[in-house]
Amino acid sequence: MDIVVCIKQVPDTTEIKINPVTGTLIRDGVPSIMNPDDKGGLEVALRMKDSMRANVTVITMGPPQADAILREALAMGADRAILLTDRKFAGADTLATSNALAGALKCLKWDLVITGRQAIDGDTAQVGPQTAEHLGIPQISYVTDLVHENGNMFSARKETEDGYQILEFETPALITVLSSANKARYMSVRGIVEAYGKEVEVWGADKIDVPEEKLGLKGSPTKVKQAFAKGLKGAGEFYEVDPEEAVSIIISKLKEKFII
Repeated sequence: MDIVVCIKQVPDTTEIKINPVTGTLIRDGVPSIMNPDDKGGLEVALRMKDSMRANVTVITMGPPQADAILREALAMGADRAILLTDRKFAGADTLATSNALAGALKCLKWDLVITGRQAIDGDTAQVGPQTAEHLGIPQISYVTDLVHENGNMFSARKETEDGYQILEFETPALITVLSSANKARYMSVRGIVEAYGKEVEVWGADKIDVPEEKLGLKGSPTKVKQAFAKGLKGAGEFYEVDPEEAVSIIISKLKEKFII
């Protein structure tokens, strides 16, 4: 079984601040981490490796410093790491990113592709499904558990707004995983030492068979105009009254807001 896990280096959103003048993220001095949902997906793959001797490859698209999360994945137990980095990838939205990832995946041997549900710096949940569409393979999103049945058959637990579904599928396929799927394992000291002795393959745009107009800023139909912090809400009011008086209060508040 060959599994490829797509991961992303993201800024730690607990440390992010926004420039009040430009409305853009202030990234200077903000630590970068492996996206939590992607780490959940990597743990799913590593558990498959433990139980059925799967081969796990991790791949990311990003600047050279994204090498750090690939080393982290190797230290956790991944077998191979690939960094897609090229100025032609810069400025990519979700569509251009999925084009690049799908192009790289077409150069690899795999049975199952795993991505995180979404990245905490964008929260779109689009890259995984878009990649599956480019590859023409089935997809299951919002997965919290994966079980190997037999051969190339699996069952997945998919979270929904109303509960969950148990879906059976066969590979090749793509799943997107929530960070809550499993508690990701820690890197071992030995794993860290060995990770920095392994090669991280660096692939440029010339390595993948994707037209340049579908990559980076050129291949991005969407643009982020501005980011802004969510405004704080005022303190609420608490009333401990009987039902009839409660109705009167609610009606008066709705009238104050010109809702009725």
